[in-house]
Amino acid sequence: MTLSRRKFMIQSALLGCSAAASPLLTPVTLAAAPGDNRLVVIILRGAMDGLDVVQPYGDANFARFRPTLGVGEAAGAQDLDGYFALNAGLAPLMPLWRAKELGFVQAVSTPYRDKRSHFDGQDLLETGSNSRDAAPQNGRSGWLNRALALLPDARAETAFSVGRARILLLDGEMPFSAWSPDSDLSLSTQSQALLARIYANDPLFAESVEMAIELADKTEPMQQGGRAGQARALAGFAAARLNEETRIASFSIGGWDTHGGQKRSLPRALGQLSEAILALKSGLGRNWQQTTVLAITEFGRTVAENGTGGTDHGTGGAMVMAGGAINGGKVFGQWPGLGEADLYQGRDLEPTADVRRYLGWALRDLFGMQASALGSTVFPGLDMGDNVGIIA
Repeated sequence: MTLSRRKFMIQSALLGCSAAASPLLTPVTLAAAPGDNRLVVIILRGAMDGLDVVQPYGDANFARFRPTLGVGEAAGAQDLDGYFALNAGLAPLMPLWRAKELGFVQAVSTPYRDKRSHFDGQDLLETGSNSRDAAPQNGRSGWLNRALALLPDARAETAFSVGRARILLLDGEMPFSAWSPDSDLSLSTQSQALLARIYANDPLFAESVEMAIELADKTEPMQQGGRAGQARALAGFAAARLNEETRIASFSIGGWDTHGGQKRSLPRALGQLSEAILALKSGLGRNWQQTTVLAITEFGRTVAENGTGGTDHGTGGAMVMAGGAINGGKVFGQWPGLGEADLYQGRDLEPTADVRRYLGWALRDLFGMQASALGSTVFPGLDMGDNVGIIA
Protein backbone atom coordinates (compact mmCIF):
# COMPACT_ATOMS: atom_id res chain seq x y z
CA MET A 1 0.00 0.00 0.00
CA THR A 2 1.44 3.36 -1.05
CA LEU A 3 0.24 6.91 -1.00
CA SER A 4 1.93 10.15 -1.96
CA ARG A 5 3.33 11.71 1.23
CA ARG A 6 2.88 15.24 -0.06
CA LYS A 7 -0.73 14.70 -1.08
CA PHE A 8 -1.40 12.74 2.08
CA MET A 9 -0.10 15.63 4.19
CA ILE A 10 -2.00 18.25 2.24
CA GLN A 11 -5.27 16.42 1.77
CA SER A 12 -5.58 14.33 4.90
CA ALA A 13 -7.43 15.54 7.97
CA LEU A 14 -5.15 13.29 9.99
CA LEU A 15 -2.71 16.18 10.04
CA GLY A 16 -5.25 18.71 11.14
CA CYS A 17 -6.45 20.13 7.84
CA SER A 18 -9.90 21.59 8.07
CA ALA A 19 -12.78 20.05 6.16
CA ALA A 20 -13.10 23.16 4.02
CA ALA A 21 -9.45 23.09 2.96
CA SER A 22 -9.15 19.37 2.28
CA PRO A 23 -10.39 18.11 -1.11
CA LEU A 24 -10.82 14.66 0.42
CA LEU A 25 -13.40 16.05 2.81
CA THR A 26 -15.27 18.49 0.59
CA PRO A 27 -18.83 17.17 0.39
CA VAL A 28 -20.42 17.13 -3.05
CA THR A 29 -23.70 15.37 -3.50
CA LEU A 30 -25.02 14.20 -6.84
CA ALA A 31 -27.51 17.03 -6.71
CA ALA A 32 -24.71 19.57 -6.31
CA ALA A 33 -22.94 18.28 -9.40
CA PRO A 34 -24.09 19.46 -12.84
CA GLY A 35 -26.15 16.40 -13.71
CA ASP A 36 -25.09 12.82 -14.22
CA ASN A 37 -22.85 13.18 -17.28
CA ARG A 38 -19.20 12.24 -16.88
CA LEU A 39 -16.16 13.45 -18.81
CA VAL A 40 -12.73 11.78 -18.92
CA VAL A 41 -9.89 13.60 -20.68
CA ILE A 42 -6.80 11.54 -21.53
CA ILE A 43 -3.66 13.39 -22.62
CA LEU A 44 -1.63 11.30 -25.07
CA ARG A 45 1.86 12.66 -24.45
CA GLY A 46 4.41 12.46 -27.25
CA ALA A 47 2.30 13.35 -30.33
CA MET A 48 0.19 10.41 -31.47
CA ASP A 49 0.41 9.59 -35.18
CA GLY A 50 -3.27 9.95 -36.01
CA LEU A 51 -2.60 8.84 -39.58
CA ASP A 52 -1.43 5.44 -38.36
CA VAL A 53 -4.15 5.10 -35.75
CA VAL A 54 -7.06 6.05 -38.04
CA GLN A 55 -5.56 5.21 -41.41
CA PRO A 56 -6.97 6.98 -44.51
CA TYR A 57 -6.36 3.95 -46.70
CA GLY A 58 -9.04 5.19 -49.11
CA ASP A 59 -6.76 8.10 -50.02
CA ALA A 60 -4.72 6.90 -52.99
CA ASN A 61 -1.73 8.99 -51.90
CA PHE A 62 -1.39 7.48 -48.44
CA ALA A 63 0.30 4.17 -49.31
CA ARG A 64 3.20 5.79 -51.09
CA PHE A 65 4.07 7.83 -48.00
CA ARG A 66 4.18 4.72 -45.78
CA PRO A 67 5.99 1.96 -47.72
CA THR A 68 7.24 0.06 -44.66
CA LEU A 69 4.76 1.06 -41.97
CA GLY A 70 1.92 -0.58 -43.87
CA VAL A 71 -1.54 0.65 -44.75
CA GLY A 72 -5.06 -0.65 -44.26
CA GLU A 73 -6.21 -4.24 -44.01
CA ALA A 74 -2.96 -5.53 -45.52
CA ALA A 75 -1.22 -4.22 -42.39
CA GLY A 76 -3.81 -5.76 -40.06
CA ALA A 77 -5.94 -2.63 -39.75
CA GLN A 78 -9.69 -3.09 -39.52
CA ASP A 79 -12.02 -1.24 -41.83
CA LEU A 80 -14.17 1.45 -40.22
CA ASP A 81 -16.21 3.03 -42.98
CA GLY A 82 -14.68 2.06 -46.31
CA TYR A 83 -12.24 4.98 -46.27
CA PHE A 84 -10.62 4.87 -42.84
CA ALA A 85 -9.24 1.80 -41.07
CA LEU A 86 -8.34 1.31 -37.41
CA ASN A 87 -4.80 0.30 -36.45
CA ALA A 88 -4.65 -3.30 -35.22
CA GLY A 89 -3.37 -2.03 -31.88
CA LEU A 90 -6.89 -0.77 -31.13
CA ALA A 91 -8.64 -3.92 -32.36
CA PRO A 92 -9.95 -4.67 -28.83
CA LEU A 93 -12.08 -1.52 -29.20
CA MET A 94 -13.86 -2.62 -32.37
CA PRO A 95 -16.89 -3.88 -30.39
CA LEU A 96 -17.27 -0.31 -29.11
CA TRP A 97 -17.16 0.98 -32.69
CA ARG A 98 -19.92 -1.41 -33.70
CA ALA A 99 -21.94 -0.33 -30.65
CA LYS A 100 -21.41 3.33 -31.65
CA GLU A 101 -19.43 3.92 -28.45
CA LEU A 102 -16.17 4.73 -30.25
CA GLY A 103 -15.41 7.53 -32.68
CA PHE A 104 -12.61 9.67 -34.06
CA VAL A 105 -11.93 13.14 -35.39
CA GLN A 106 -9.34 13.49 -38.15
CA ALA A 107 -7.28 16.51 -39.27
CA VAL A 108 -7.52 18.51 -36.03
CA SER A 109 -4.91 20.40 -34.04
CA THR A 110 -4.43 23.14 -31.51
CA PRO A 111 -3.44 26.58 -32.89
CA TYR A 112 0.21 25.61 -32.26
CA ARG A 113 2.30 25.72 -35.42
CA ASP A 114 5.74 25.11 -36.87
CA LYS A 115 8.12 24.88 -33.87
CA ARG A 116 6.96 21.33 -33.05
CA SER A 117 8.11 21.31 -29.42
CA HIS A 118 6.46 18.73 -27.18
CA PHE A 119 6.64 21.10 -24.21
CA ASP A 120 5.08 24.07 -25.97
CA GLY A 121 2.56 21.91 -27.78
CA GLN A 122 1.39 20.26 -24.58
CA ASP A 123 1.16 23.63 -22.85
CA LEU A 124 -1.21 24.95 -25.51
CA LEU A 125 -3.18 21.72 -25.49
CA GLU A 126 -3.70 21.92 -21.73
CA THR A 127 -4.09 25.68 -21.26
CA GLY A 128 -6.47 25.94 -24.22
CA SER A 129 -4.70 29.09 -25.38
CA ASN A 130 -4.67 30.24 -28.99
CA SER A 131 -0.92 30.89 -29.07
CA ARG A 132 2.20 30.24 -27.01
CA ASP A 133 2.39 33.93 -26.14
CA ALA A 134 -1.18 33.83 -24.81
CA ALA A 135 -0.20 31.21 -22.22
CA PRO A 136 1.66 33.19 -19.51
CA GLN A 137 4.30 31.29 -17.61
CA ASN A 138 3.07 32.45 -14.23
CA GLY A 139 -0.43 32.03 -12.97
CA ARG A 140 -1.68 30.20 -16.04
CA SER A 141 -4.62 27.86 -15.76
CA GLY A 142 -5.85 24.85 -17.67
CA TRP A 143 -8.97 24.92 -19.82
CA LEU A 144 -10.64 22.19 -17.80
CA ASN A 145 -10.14 24.15 -14.59
CA ARG A 146 -11.66 27.25 -16.19
CA ALA A 147 -14.59 25.13 -17.31
CA LEU A 148 -15.21 24.17 -13.69
CA ALA A 149 -15.83 27.84 -12.93
CA LEU A 150 -18.85 27.68 -15.25
CA LEU A 151 -20.38 24.68 -13.49
CA PRO A 152 -22.94 25.47 -10.78
CA ASP A 153 -21.87 24.31 -7.32
CA ALA A 154 -18.61 22.80 -8.62
CA ARG A 155 -16.48 21.63 -5.72
CA ALA A 156 -13.23 19.74 -5.29
CA GLU A 157 -14.82 16.33 -5.76
CA THR A 158 -16.34 17.42 -9.06
CA ALA A 159 -12.98 16.98 -10.81
CA PHE A 160 -10.21 14.47 -10.23
CA SER A 161 -6.68 14.35 -11.64
CA VAL A 162 -5.21 10.85 -11.62
CA GLY A 163 -1.64 9.68 -12.12
CA ARG A 164 2.01 10.53 -11.67
CA ALA A 165 2.27 13.24 -14.31
CA ARG A 166 1.23 16.79 -13.48
CA ILE A 167 -1.72 17.71 -15.65
CA LEU A 168 -1.83 21.42 -16.42
CA LEU A 169 -5.36 21.37 -17.85
CA LEU A 170 -6.81 21.10 -14.31
CA ASP A 171 -4.50 23.70 -12.75
CA GLY A 172 -6.10 26.95 -11.66
CA GLU A 173 -8.27 28.65 -9.07
CA MET A 174 -11.10 26.13 -9.06
CA PRO A 175 -10.57 23.26 -6.61
CA PHE A 176 -9.96 19.73 -7.80
CA SER A 177 -8.74 16.54 -6.21
CA ALA A 178 -5.66 14.59 -7.21
CA TRP A 179 -4.28 11.14 -6.62
CA SER A 180 -0.94 9.68 -7.66
CA PRO A 181 0.25 6.08 -7.34
CA ASP A 182 3.85 7.28 -7.20
CA SER A 183 4.69 7.62 -3.52
CA ASP A 184 7.19 7.08 -0.79
CA LEU A 185 4.80 6.47 2.11
CA SER A 186 3.71 2.94 2.90
CA LEU A 187 1.06 2.05 5.43
CA SER A 188 1.16 -1.53 6.61
CA THR A 189 -1.98 -3.44 7.52
CA GLN A 190 -1.16 -2.79 11.17
CA SER A 191 -0.79 0.94 10.51
CA GLN A 192 -4.14 1.03 8.76
CA ALA A 193 -5.77 -0.71 11.70
CA LEU A 194 -4.09 1.65 14.19
CA LEU A 195 -5.22 4.78 12.36
CA ALA A 196 -8.74 3.44 12.00
CA ARG A 197 -8.88 2.65 15.71
CA ILE A 198 -7.46 6.02 16.81
CA TYR A 199 -10.03 7.98 14.81
CA ALA A 200 -12.96 5.56 15.01
CA ASN A 201 -14.95 7.93 17.24
CA ASP A 202 -14.37 11.00 15.07
CA PRO A 203 -16.52 10.75 11.92
CA LEU A 204 -14.60 13.51 10.14
CA PHE A 205 -11.17 11.98 10.63
CA ALA A 206 -12.46 8.45 10.21
CA GLU A 207 -13.70 9.38 6.73
CA SER A 208 -10.22 10.60 5.82
CA VAL A 209 -8.66 7.36 7.02
CA GLU A 210 -11.10 5.35 4.93
CA MET A 211 -10.21 7.43 1.87
CA ALA A 212 -6.48 6.92 2.44
CA ILE A 213 -6.96 3.17 2.69
CA GLU A 214 -9.16 3.14 -0.43
CA LEU A 215 -6.51 5.00 -2.42
CA ALA A 216 -3.83 2.61 -1.25
CA ASP A 217 -5.86 -0.41 -2.26
CA LYS A 218 -6.07 1.01 -5.77
CA THR A 219 -2.29 1.41 -5.92
CA GLU A 220 -1.20 -2.21 -5.88
CA PRO A 221 -2.25 -2.96 -9.48
CA MET A 222 0.01 -0.13 -10.63
CA GLN A 223 3.01 -2.27 -9.79
CA GLN A 224 1.86 -5.13 -12.01
CA GLY A 225 1.30 -5.59 -15.73
CA GLY A 226 3.71 -2.96 -17.04
CA ARG A 227 2.46 0.19 -18.73
CA ALA A 228 -0.78 -1.39 -19.90
CA GLY A 229 -1.46 -2.51 -16.34
CA GLN A 230 -0.73 0.98 -15.07
CA ALA A 231 -3.11 2.55 -17.58
CA ARG A 232 -5.76 0.01 -16.60
CA ALA A 233 -5.28 0.78 -12.90
CA LEU A 234 -5.42 4.56 -13.45
CA ALA A 235 -8.63 4.18 -15.40
CA GLY A 236 -10.05 1.83 -12.80
CA PHE A 237 -9.41 4.33 -10.04
CA ALA A 238 -10.93 7.13 -12.13
CA ALA A 239 -14.01 4.98 -12.78
CA ALA A 240 -14.46 4.37 -9.06
CA ARG A 241 -14.46 8.11 -8.37
CA LEU A 242 -16.78 8.78 -11.31
CA ASN A 243 -19.26 6.31 -9.85
CA GLU A 244 -19.41 8.58 -6.80
CA GLU A 245 -19.38 12.41 -6.73
CA THR A 246 -16.75 13.02 -9.38
CA ARG A 247 -17.96 14.12 -12.80
CA ILE A 248 -14.69 15.06 -14.52
CA ALA A 249 -11.46 13.04 -14.46
CA SER A 250 -8.19 13.30 -16.32
CA PHE A 251 -4.94 11.40 -16.66
CA SER A 252 -2.18 10.99 -19.22
CA ILE A 253 -0.64 8.14 -21.18
CA GLY A 254 2.88 8.44 -22.59
CA GLY A 255 4.81 6.57 -25.26
CA TRP A 256 3.50 8.28 -28.42
CA ASP A 257 6.77 9.80 -29.67
CA THR A 258 7.47 7.40 -32.54
CA HIS A 259 10.54 8.77 -34.34
CA GLY A 260 11.86 5.27 -34.99
CA GLY A 261 10.56 1.72 -34.92
CA GLN A 262 6.96 2.85 -35.03
CA LYS A 263 5.66 -0.63 -35.90
CA ARG A 264 6.95 -1.78 -32.50
CA SER A 265 6.34 1.26 -30.30
CA LEU A 266 2.92 2.44 -31.47
CA PRO A 267 1.14 -0.87 -30.69
CA ARG A 268 2.45 -0.64 -27.11
CA ALA A 269 0.97 2.85 -26.69
CA LEU A 270 -2.28 1.78 -28.33
CA GLY A 271 -2.43 -1.17 -25.96
CA GLN A 272 -2.32 1.22 -23.02
CA LEU A 273 -5.13 3.31 -24.50
CA SER A 274 -7.24 0.22 -25.18
CA GLU A 275 -6.72 -1.04 -21.64
CA ALA A 276 -7.65 2.35 -20.18
CA ILE A 277 -10.85 2.72 -22.21
CA LEU A 278 -11.98 -0.84 -21.55
CA ALA A 279 -11.23 -0.44 -17.83
CA LEU A 280 -13.36 2.71 -17.76
CA LYS A 281 -16.23 0.90 -19.46
CA SER A 282 -15.97 -2.07 -17.10
CA GLY A 283 -15.55 0.02 -13.96
CA LEU A 284 -18.31 2.49 -14.73
CA GLY A 285 -20.95 -0.15 -15.39
CA ARG A 286 -24.27 1.49 -16.23
CA ASN A 287 -22.70 4.94 -15.80
CA TRP A 288 -20.74 4.27 -19.00
CA GLN A 289 -23.84 5.30 -20.92
CA GLN A 290 -23.48 8.82 -19.50
CA THR A 291 -19.72 9.02 -20.02
CA THR A 292 -17.59 10.72 -22.67
CA VAL A 293 -13.90 9.89 -23.02
CA LEU A 294 -11.77 12.28 -25.10
CA ALA A 295 -8.15 11.35 -25.84
CA ILE A 296 -6.13 14.24 -27.25
CA THR A 297 -2.50 14.84 -28.20
CA GLU A 298 -0.27 17.89 -28.71
CA PHE A 299 0.13 17.55 -32.50
CA GLY A 300 0.24 14.93 -35.23
CA ARG A 301 3.16 13.47 -37.13
CA THR A 302 4.54 13.76 -40.66
CA VAL A 303 2.63 12.15 -43.49
CA ALA A 304 5.76 10.43 -44.82
CA GLU A 305 7.69 7.92 -42.75
CA ASN A 306 11.35 8.69 -42.09
CA GLY A 307 14.46 6.59 -42.65
CA THR A 308 14.23 4.83 -39.29
CA GLY A 309 10.77 3.38 -39.69
CA GLY A 310 9.11 6.16 -37.76
CA THR A 311 7.49 9.55 -38.24
CA ASP A 312 8.60 13.01 -37.18
CA HIS A 313 6.78 15.85 -35.46
CA GLY A 314 3.93 17.15 -37.59
CA THR A 315 0.80 19.28 -37.33
CA GLY A 316 -2.66 17.82 -38.05
CA GLY A 317 -3.62 14.81 -35.99
CA ALA A 318 -6.55 12.86 -34.61
CA MET A 319 -8.72 12.75 -31.49
CA VAL A 320 -10.11 9.51 -30.04
CA MET A 321 -13.58 9.47 -28.47
CA ALA A 322 -15.32 6.73 -26.50
CA GLY A 323 -18.26 6.29 -24.17
CA GLY A 324 -21.97 5.65 -24.20
CA ALA A 325 -22.69 9.38 -24.46
CA ILE A 326 -20.87 9.96 -27.77
CA ASN A 327 -22.31 9.94 -31.27
CA GLY A 328 -20.00 7.08 -32.21
CA GLY A 329 -19.40 4.82 -35.16
CA LYS A 330 -18.15 7.81 -37.17
CA VAL A 331 -14.93 9.51 -38.24
CA PHE A 332 -15.63 13.23 -37.86
CA GLY A 333 -13.75 16.08 -39.47
CA GLN A 334 -13.13 17.50 -42.93
CA TRP A 335 -10.53 15.39 -44.71
CA PRO A 336 -8.03 17.68 -46.56
CA GLY A 337 -6.47 15.03 -48.77
CA LEU A 338 -2.84 13.99 -49.08
CA GLY A 339 -1.90 15.39 -52.47
CA GLU A 340 1.31 17.38 -52.58
CA ALA A 341 -0.63 20.66 -52.72
CA ASP A 342 -2.84 19.60 -49.83
CA LEU A 343 -0.10 19.13 -47.23
CA TYR A 344 0.81 21.70 -44.62
CA GLN A 345 4.29 23.01 -45.47
CA GLY A 346 4.58 20.14 -47.94
CA ARG A 347 5.01 17.55 -45.17
CA ASP A 348 2.17 17.46 -42.63
CA LEU A 349 -1.53 16.70 -42.57
CA GLU A 350 -3.31 20.04 -43.00
CA PRO A 351 -5.49 20.79 -39.96
CA THR A 352 -9.03 21.62 -41.02
CA ALA A 353 -10.43 22.28 -37.52
CA ASP A 354 -9.33 23.44 -34.11
CA VAL A 355 -9.46 20.54 -31.64
CA ARG A 356 -10.65 23.04 -29.01
CA ARG A 357 -13.89 23.39 -30.95
CA TYR A 358 -14.67 19.71 -30.40
CA LEU A 359 -13.70 19.97 -26.74
CA GLY A 360 -15.87 23.06 -26.36
CA TRP A 361 -18.97 21.48 -27.86
CA ALA A 362 -18.48 18.40 -25.70
CA LEU A 363 -18.53 20.64 -22.62
CA ARG A 364 -21.54 22.49 -23.97
CA ASP A 365 -23.59 19.36 -24.62
CA LEU A 366 -22.53 17.46 -21.50
CA PHE A 367 -22.80 20.22 -18.92
CA GLY A 368 -24.95 22.93 -20.51
CA MET A 369 -22.25 25.61 -20.60
CA GLN A 370 -22.85 28.65 -22.77
CA ALA A 371 -21.06 28.54 -26.12
CA SER A 372 -20.13 32.22 -25.79
CA ALA A 373 -18.41 31.61 -22.45
CA LEU A 374 -16.58 28.58 -23.82
CA GLY A 375 -15.24 30.67 -26.71
CA SER A 376 -14.05 33.44 -24.45
CA THR A 377 -13.27 32.14 -20.96
CA VAL A 378 -12.42 28.48 -21.46
CA PHE A 379 -10.85 28.66 -24.93
CA PRO A 380 -9.89 32.30 -25.53
CA GLY A 381 -10.22 33.43 -29.13
CA LEU A 382 -12.04 30.29 -30.27
CA ASP A 383 -14.80 30.52 -32.86
CA MET A 384 -17.18 27.79 -31.67
CA GLY A 385 -19.11 27.76 -34.96
CA ASP A 386 -21.94 25.27 -35.36
CA ASN A 387 -22.34 22.26 -33.08
CA VAL A 388 -19.95 19.52 -34.24
CA GLY A 389 -22.35 16.82 -33.05
CA ILE A 390 -20.01 14.44 -31.24
CA ILE A 391 -22.35 14.00 -28.27
CA ALA A 392 -25.38 11.81 -28.84
